[in-house]
Amino acid sequence: MNRVYPVIIHEEEGSYWVEFPDLEGCNSIGDSLEECMVNAEEALGGYLAVLLENGDEIPKASRLEKIRTKSGIKSYICVDVNKYHKDTRAVKKMLSIPAWLAKEAEIRNYSLSKILQDALIEKIDIA
Repeated sequence: MNRVYPVIIHEEEGSYWVEFPDLEGCNSIGDSLEECMVNAEEALGGYLAVLLENGDEIPKASRLEKIRTKSGIKSYICVDVNKYHKDTRAVKKMLSIPAWLAKEAEIRNYSLSKILQDALIEKIDIA
């Protein structure tokens, strides 16, 4: 789910910071403009993910021309909220493994669910 929000980019003494006028308390900083914009995307993604996790409504984004500022540059930041919001509910999946392997895992008190989760996270490379 992609979301686009306006930001105001400020420069102070060679560093940058952004504010999201529509999202109270959501802002970010960076030593360079590039770093600041990357951090702004992460801040926006995290902010919206928390709203979703709490069951709160995601505020509507203002149009850039409606934003008033005395300083700074107006722009937009786009974020894929799904990158930051994961549905962590457990789901049952049926799988098959050799009987001898299941027995060895049981003897060692290994959690097959945990092992599968860890292996999938490593395989997908999302850690």
